[in-house]
Amino acid sequence: MSKRSSIGSWAYTIGPYASSPIDFDTVCDKLKALGFDGVELGAFPPHPNPGNPGGPDDQWPGAMPGKTERQELRARLAEKGLGLSGMAANLWGEKLINTDDQSKYIQEFRKNSEFARDLGIQGIRVDCVQPPTIHREIEYCTALDRVVRTWKTCCDIAADHGQYVTWEIEPGFAFNKPSDAIRVHDAVDKANFGIQYDTCHGQMVGVNGARQEGEKEVFSTQVEYIRFLSGRINHIHLIDSDNTCHKDAGGNDETSTHFPFGKGVLNFDEIMPELVKAARTPHDWWTIDLCYWPDAWEATAQSKAFLDRLIVKYG
Repeated sequence: MSKRSSIGSWAYTIGPYASSPIDFDTVCDKLKALGFDGVELGAFPPHPNPGNPGGPDDQWPGAMPGKTERQELRARLAEKGLGLSGMAANLWGEKLINTDDQSKYIQEFRKNSEFARDLGIQGIRVDCVQPPTIHREIEYCTALDRVVRTWKTCCDIAADHGQYVTWEIEPGFAFNKPSDAIRVHDAVDKANFGIQYDTCHGQMVGVNGARQEGEKEVFSTQVEYIRFLSGRINHIHLIDSDNTCHKDAGGNDETSTHFPFGKGVLNFDEIMPELVKAARTPHDWWTIDLCYWPDAWEATAQSKAFLDRLIVKYG
């Protein structure tokens, strides 16, 4: 059976689209017209989400705190013939590494997990929330313990709902070195926990060492990095890279630039065979990520055509 195609809905709500986001129904209609099999949900306003963290939901765009509206959304997607390949949980407002009390983070994760369960979503994406500069403030072992303890609990919550947890490693967050990937994955040690491999992040953290604190850890090629992570990858994002980072409002490096396919430097004919061998995904989705790309809406059709070719060759 060939891989199914999806794209992250956050590409149309954040960054260049934050001031004029594209509503979820419009996104889904376009994806269906282009032949996508599904969408990966960015579960934060204005797209469907479990509600306002720690506050009222009535003014929170896209909030679906009740089961009825979630069931209606699931039915609408099924009617369109679209699945949900995964979900990026809205946990960026929480503290993970910079506090010894992760109860609020866990509470929000539980709320997102229940939301995903009601929508039939299998996988929940997480990251380390705080930037890599947090390593200058928090001792490494303390930071590691806080992340591992919290994610162990989150994995148990997800397991109760039949879900897996996937950790996206990227320049913008702590623990972004290859050795960190192994150390955290081994320490969490849960069957439903793995690494989300994004090909542009793989290039930036695995080959360029972007935003790594202290001595850089890099491989000569992304293929070597993928082999290093073999057996630990449980979710895949595909997009190109031009070996640069997206800039924040102050002009500083933030996270990897998600360059449209064919416009960057990645050789997918080298990357894909290794990624297919290295991944242990509990599903059949490959997901495009156009996060922060200024013309994501216009680039969607070309991205789908490129992904279709990858699926024919490697999926």
